[in-house]
Amino acid sequence: MTHALAVLALLPGLLLAGPLGAGEIGASGLDAPQADPPSALTTAQVLPHDPGPAAILAALDGADIAILGEIHDNPDHHAFQAEMVAALKPRALVFEMLTPEQAAAADGLSRGDAAALAAAFGWEDSGWPDFALYAPIFAAAPEARLYGAALPRAVVRRAMSEDPAQVLAEALPGRPDAVDLGLDRPLSHGEWETRLAEQAAAHCDALPDEMVPGMVNAQRLRDAAFARSALTALDQTGGPVVVITGSGHARRDQGMPAALAVFAETVPHPPRVVSLGQLELPVSGPQPFDIWRATPATPRPDPCAAFN
Repeated sequence: MTHALAVLALLPGLLLAGPLGAGEIGASGLDAPQADPPSALTTAQVLPHDPGPAAILAALDGADIAILGEIHDNPDHHAFQAEMVAALKPRALVFEMLTPEQAAAADGLSRGDAAALAAAFGWEDSGWPDFALYAPIFAAAPEARLYGAALPRAVVRRAMSEDPAQVLAEALPGRPDAVDLGLDRPLSHGEWETRLAEQAAAHCDALPDEMVPGMVNAQRLRDAAFARSALTALDQTGGPVVVITGSGHARRDQGMPAALAVFAETVPHPPRVVSLGQLELPVSGPQPFDIWRATPATPRPDPCAAFN
């Protein structure tokens, strides 16, 4: 087996399946100062680090789309998401962790029945952390419509070797499309190099050089798909919409908010989007979120050990 194939075999537990994405593998935060968000993005005023639950809720309240980031295996992050969801009372909950088919499988089930939900989702075989971490989020919005934003793994893999805009168009035909979400726009040289470096670091600098560009394109595809799911949920329910996703996807400079900023250029009344990043200490420097908080790191095995 070539080195590239050997590394690819490890990816289902990493970016392609979702449990740990770019900037999240063993990461305590995003320490490098980040670029300002696109000017078209309608957001709340950027607040200082961890202003407290009341201030965070005030910033999220009134958003059409509130993106609640997380480190996937951090219990504190999920507890805080559940607290915010209960207070915001969204009409729709969008989960990075679910496909549309999985979300539909929960129809008719009690949101308080964690065992039934986990079974319906096939959670045990999904690769995500224990469902007990996520169950309170579902229970916090018993009337909200559920949406799954995850693309099939085979579709994400295609974006590693094909044009991600074309992949999105074929996987999710209709509007908003790749152009509406900026997936057809080439990155600047500096942004491309930055994302290459981030993807390499996120995967423990173990990826063959030829694989890293594909990982960047796969991440761009997923951000656009998640943004589209949030817009669909907003259109169908009227909002507010809460998105549960990794903090890497909540970044204003390159995650879901960046795709939604491009969409905002195409409509007269763009949705108000607010992103919350949840990170782990230590963290330094500006962070690319409307609001962010940092918690103690969750004890975990070295995520890079799988590459050794």
